[in-house]
Amino acid sequence: MDQDFLIQDLKQVETQREARKVLQKRDYKPLWREYLETAIVALVAAILLRVFVVSAYRVNSMSMEDTLLVGDYIFVNKLAYEYGGQPKAGDIIVFKYPNNPTKDFIKRIVAGPGQIVQVADKVLYVDGYVASIPEDSKHIDRRIIPGDLSFRDNFEPYTVPPGEYFVMGDNRDDSRDSRFWGCVPEENIKGKAVFIYWSWESDPNAPGWGFPYVIDAVQWVGHFLISFPTHIRWDRLGMAL
Repeated sequence: MDQDFLIQDLKQVETQREARKVLQKRDYKPLWREYLETAIVALVAAILLRVFVVSAYRVNSMSMEDTLLVGDYIFVNKLAYEYGGQPKAGDIIVFKYPNNPTKDFIKRIVAGPGQIVQVADKVLYVDGYVASIPEDSKHIDRRIIPGDLSFRDNFEPYTVPPGEYFVMGDNRDDSRDSRFWGCVPEENIKGKAVFIYWSWESDPNAPGWGFPYVIDAVQWVGHFLISFPTHIRWDRLGMAL
């Protein structure tokens, strides 16, 4: 009987060894294949996020200073208003410019459908009350231009149409916005700006670029290595909007 049990135990051990060998062969993947599969999954995830969830934009206009600076890179939430949420005053949005939908603009909503907007001597009123002033907004021109010459500083009371939004730049004296070309239809809104993920201050002293390129390439590398850390706006990275 003991021999029979011993034989059975040996058979079980052999069976387990064979099973482990089969599983090892089945689960083994070359290292290159694991890297490739990981890269494909990451790429697909990035594409899905880019198409359906977030977009990245670079600010190239001074119209939102000092909230947004030229060289700021921002993430925009494309789903912010998809599931019941409505754009509201104070939101910074990216939208298709109504007069040329191929261009994307970024401004701040100051009034929504049905509200009455007025600008009097640079002061913004919404529904008869002085509107809240964004923390980093500014005026850069002390002059006050009469309303019959420009809508910048004096804008007659205007009721925002249904389904549209009145937007302005935080750099109030240097922004072409709803004061000049009208409101933004809701369907033109592409998303809400969420935060700054990168900010780079351009260098006017950067070397030029021209034929035969070899010397310029060496100069660019040296300039980049020296100036790169100092031209990153470290204090703006991750700043919520």
